[in-house]
Amino acid sequence: MADWRSVRRFEPLSVWIEPLSSLIAEKNVNRTPIRTYSSRHIFDILSSMPNPGKPYPLEGLFQALADRTRLRLLYLMAKQEVCVCYFVEVLQVPQPKISRHLAYLRRAGLVAARREGKWMHYRLLQPGDPYAAGVLQTTLHALQQNKSMQRDLVLLQKACCGVSGLVNLAAMAERAPRKPA
Repeated sequence: MADWRSVRRFEPLSVWIEPLSSLIAEKNVNRTPIRTYSSRHIFDILSSMPNPGKPYPLEGLFQALADRTRLRLLYLMAKQEVCVCYFVEVLQVPQPKISRHLAYLRRAGLVAARREGKWMHYRLLQPGDPYAAGVLQTTLHALQQNKSMQRDLVLLQKACCGVSGLVNLAAMAERAPRKPA
């Protein structure tokens, strides 16, 4: 997948939208504020969308599915978007390890991310290739029968990023042994 920096640099969309917004204002049309996006933001959105005409590299898919931690992450994202803080709490794995595996899944085109404040939220993407989508769906279906995956899902349903969830994370940090400076 190409990097956004390798794509020809475009002017910000505000260059195109400003004449349009002034035209709308002249016509006295009620409108909502127009949000501007940079070419990098648009490239990120378009690159996360499945491309049905492009064959999916199956070796990359199988490599992404070849790790237990990545399988656990995919199973937790199968039905909903999940915040990284949930993964830390549910999987009891350090945040850098989770981020490394999520980055691997992003490069494989299996997950997309969005930032909300300081938290990253991840969701599962269906590959555009029907064979790759079939492999992913079969894998997720097989994981439903796994007891440890079912336990992870129950823990995810109990976890929360709200006030009580943050209190739980703070309590975990307090209980963690500190290394002497």
